[in-house]
Amino acid sequence: MRIDILTLFPEMFTGFLETSIIKRARDNNYVDIRIHNFRDYSTDKHKRVDDYPYGGGAGMVLMCEPIFRAIESLKTDSSLVIMLSPSGKTFKEQIAKDLSRKKHLILLCGHYEGFDERIKSIVDMELSIGDYVLTGGEIPAMAITDAITRLIPGVISAESLNTESFEDNLLDYPNYTRPEVFRGMKVPDVLLSGHHKNIEKFRQDERIKKTSEVRSDMTGGDNHG
Repeated sequence: MRIDILTLFPEMFTGFLETSIIKRARDNNYVDIRIHNFRDYSTDKHKRVDDYPYGGGAGMVLMCEPIFRAIESLKTDSSLVIMLSPSGKTFKEQIAKDLSRKKHLILLCGHYEGFDERIKSIVDMELSIGDYVLTGGEIPAMAITDAITRLIPGVISAESLNTESFEDNLLDYPNYTRPEVFRGMKVPDVLLSGHHKNIEKFRQDERIKKTSEVRSDMTGGDNHG
């Protein structure tokens, strides 16, 4: 898979690309992530990519030409262009799974007061990571890239993925490690029993309990027992 990220601040991605699972996935050629600066596609002598909005108002708006040029230089028949925007559809695990099967993604990071509305004419999807406003689309681009990359076959073991949060609309079960007792808090006996069926049942019950307590919106009242 290839992911191209269009941004005004490519330096924000340096640590992200060189750390942990993302770095290993890139080193092992599971994913090819490339960062592009909008300004490189500007025809203005000062590399300007934003201007004042028609009709007045606060802030600046990202212009059509550099972004059209950037996308058109990268886009192929297998590309999916995604605009990161507060007005986009909320990004969830199922969307991450769907996107992880694509060959090529182009992520468009907004900034300032957003995009010229006409840019949406060359966008396939708008995504948001939540109902709040960030300075720009760089952090959402990292979050979405991370969520997608870890789902690419080979990046993480299938067993790990199958028991994660949001599988079957349930949160993950609680985990414990040594010591067995810490400040009076003891690891549940069932996890020390070696009885795999009982452990599996305990973990499933805990997933249901945890989800109903903190994220009842995920279950919709369904019975997962």
